[in-house]
Amino acid sequence: MYALVDCNNFYVSCERVFRPELRNRPVVVLSNNDGCVVSRSEEAKALGIGMAAPAYQHELLFRQQGVAVFSSNYPLYGDMSNRVMNLLGEMAPDMEIYSIDECFLNFTGCDYLDLEAQGKNICQKIPQYTGIPVCVGFAPTKTLAKAANNIAKKFKDKTGGVYVIDTEEKRIKALRWMKVDAVWGIGRRSAKTLAKFEIKTAYDFTQQSDAWVRSVMSVTGVRLKHELLGTPMIEREELEVRKNIATTRSFEKNYTELPEISERVATFAVSCAEKLRRQHMQCNALMVFLMTNRHRKDQQQYNPSTVVRLPFASNSGIEIAHYAAEGLKQIFREGYSYKKAGVIIMDFTPEEEGQVNLFENSDPRHKPLMVAVDKINRALGEQKIKLGAQDMQQDWKMRQESLSPRYTTRLKDIIVAKV
Repeated sequence: MYALVDCNNFYVSCERVFRPELRNRPVVVLSNNDGCVVSRSEEAKALGIGMAAPAYQHELLFRQQGVAVFSSNYPLYGDMSNRVMNLLGEMAPDMEIYSIDECFLNFTGCDYLDLEAQGKNICQKIPQYTGIPVCVGFAPTKTLAKAANNIAKKFKDKTGGVYVIDTEEKRIKALRWMKVDAVWGIGRRSAKTLAKFEIKTAYDFTQQSDAWVRSVMSVTGVRLKHELLGTPMIEREELEVRKNIATTRSFEKNYTELPEISERVATFAVSCAEKLRRQHMQCNALMVFLMTNRHRKDQQQYNPSTVVRLPFASNSGIEIAHYAAEGLKQIFREGYSYKKAGVIIMDFTPEEEGQVNLFENSDPRHKPLMVAVDKINRALGEQKIKLGAQDMQQDWKMRQESLSPRYTTRLKDIIVAKV
């Protein structure tokens, strides 16, 4: 049996842990640059505030209804996620972290375990130790566990936040209840295609032949169908080495000058290099791109990109930032207002297989330097060591007008209890 543990309204819950007065009050958390709503409390949902709702369109509603608005505080959310996941790892034989707020627990072999009681134990222990409420769904497959979790969350008053699909009757009842576009793995495009054939629920989907499902959704759809029928088809997703690494961000305002964009590109390149070193790989090429604001029809549009081949394989932040800057100079044009930029590194080779060139090679001093930089940055929890081309005050220049303190990751923000 699998269990899917899902943190309820995770970003909002993280903010409420340190602001108890926000309980029972509508709360929303916004995306990068305070653009859209990415997390809502139940009270905010009741006001009709939708997921991905543009913040500027709801400013009046926020003020009138006393909605507490927060900018995304990723260091806080990441740390709270680690605390939750560490606890969950102690409560099952095996676990697989699916996202920042979701985790699969594998109870295979625990035939005599009372799953209902274990679920209630999880729902009690996680909030007790972290302040984060969770719901748990048990089922024979991951896809059904997702469905069970949806039921546990939707009918929390009745289920207590725990639902177990352990009989054929419960499985069929769950599939008849669940709309096909809510099934894990069925995207919006596939749901529209299925709707044309009057397939409205997950149960309708499971009644189609394998051949028909394969013709519409390929072999992935067939695997999904059998997952819904109760046969495990999705194995543990092992971490694979990626073929490229990208770091992209929208700016907090439109940029028009090369120096300010160069600082952003240098920061993106350093971030890519650090991720590359974690994989013990080197890159042989990189792409730099710029984008103007496509929503501003009154402005000229220009979305250039260029690929730069490195003369040698490298994972040094110094060298990758240097060649990213060269690429930026090739594509930058004056007279445009740029809203976004990004760096993508590609063409990887293993770190130990670096080929020596006759005329130009990576500086051998960079390897021990990067090891030291990574060690210091990991120990201090923030990017304390940076290149001179980077902004020394912050990692990302984003609009964050309602940012909460980093209660658990920055010493000066730790709550002081007066007794």
